[in-house]
Amino acid sequence: MIVLAGALLGAIFGAVLAARRKGKVLDMAQYAAGYAILFMIVAVFVTLFIHRASL
Repeated sequence: MIVLAGALLGAIFGAVLAARRKGKVLDMAQYAAGYAILFMIVAVFVTLFIHRASL
């Protein structure tokens, strides 16, 4: 669940960042995909840390 939230948050953050930099639609899509992947990787490690800490 944390991974999906991270992906969604990253996509929104990336699209907004590209829009603020006056990017076109494809720029916003690329930034959204890149930040979604980055936030998903971070969320996977957070999930693993939480899971390991609960044992």
